[in-house]
Amino acid sequence: MITETSAVTFRQNLGEMLNLVQYRHDSVVINKDGKPVAALVDARLFERIRRMQGRFDALCQRIEAGYSGVSEAEGMAEIEAAIAEDRQAQSKPTAR
Repeated sequence: MITETSAVTFRQNLGEMLNLVQYRHDSVVINKDGKPVAALVDARLFERIRRMQGRFDALCQRIEAGYSGVSEAEGMAEIEAAIAEDRQAQSKPTAR
């Protein structure tokens, strides 16, 4: 479950918020001036997010290296062609 709270309320109820995260494995989104600015999450979830971020960054680097010799215009044309092909495939009725 995700709980949203203001920064003031969070500060006033820190112990309760920590219990929500530690024992119920909930997450708390902290808002300031009505906008989310931080989140309190279970330490295990945070570690998973960090590992996923590392893998995502490595994947981005591999993709970037793989396309380093391709111009932006050529890359965008390839992306647009793939999108058009997918949309066309999606619009065709499937045979049953």
